[in-house]
Amino acid sequence: MGAVRNVCVVGLGLIGGSVLRAAAAAGRVTWGATASQADAEAARADGFDVVGVDAALERARVQDALVVVAVPLPAVEDVLRALPEGLRLTDVVSVKEPVADLVARLAPHARYVGGHPMAGTSASGWAAGDAALFRGAAWVVAADDGADPDVFADVTALALATGAHVVPASAAEHDAAVARVSHLPHVLAAVLASVGADGGPLALSLAAGSFGDGTRVAGSRPELVRAMCEGNRGALLDAVDDALGRLGAARGSLASTGALAKTIEAGHAARLALRDRPEPTTATTVDLTSPDALEVLRDLGARGGRVVALDGTTAHARTS
Repeated sequence: MGAVRNVCVVGLGLIGGSVLRAAAAAGRVTWGATASQADAEAARADGFDVVGVDAALERARVQDALVVVAVPLPAVEDVLRALPEGLRLTDVVSVKEPVADLVARLAPHARYVGGHPMAGTSASGWAAGDAALFRGAAWVVAADDGADPDVFADVTALALATGAHVVPASAAEHDAAVARVSHLPHVLAAVLASVGADGGPLALSLAAGSFGDGTRVAGSRPELVRAMCEGNRGALLDAVDDALGRLGAARGSLASTGALAKTIEAGHAARLALRDRPEPTTATTVDLTSPDALEVLRDLGARGGRVVALDGTTAHARTS
């Protein structure tokens, strides 16, 4: 546990390309693979080692490297079917339970620990990538019961090397959380953009900062947004129901009394709580070899804690 692993990235779009760049910048030996000829040629032109998927995965097997699957959810199955036996495996897909289910079904021989860096832009493709994309960002590392502690350390070490901090969580906890803070915003941005466009040329000519901020992610490639939102259907339905209930209450109040105070004030308070949330400062350590390490890490993440350093088998964390 604790070795500095070589890194193989499959999928070289915005996130995968940024992982490859960041890992290389951190001094890792890296190579990549992608089904996109354009991304492959662009990455090679920038000096990166890009080979075919089968060759990349075989090299990972020989070198005992960490494989990072960075393709959209619908393409994960094809990558998993190509995996050699026993690879160290993680991913950066925006949902975790569906990927874990696919791994269990198609590649049970893989030593898999899921991950998800909470960073990105509305742009896509290799050209959109940035070695600094993950600096200061949260990177969820799945701490489900039965996770391989050695691979958990590998994924944590990679995330920390990119400048991110690690938030441990179960796959289910992750999916429920991102439904509210990532996937629902994409749905609401799409609705808001459509409502604004239906106002015609005058409405769009008057659109200013609040409309631009609220619709920014609607500029993302639709197929990528569909893949992540539809892949998290159950948790997203819960979040949409919550949002619809609040919108319904706002409409009812506006129609009956002309007031929106409760809705506006609750949102304002929630936004201030996000802005003013305390920075985790209390130091704690977790021995990754202990039997209850994953449970301790999940509890730490649920309380807003983060892993900020790794020293061999010891994770150094901060909590509020």
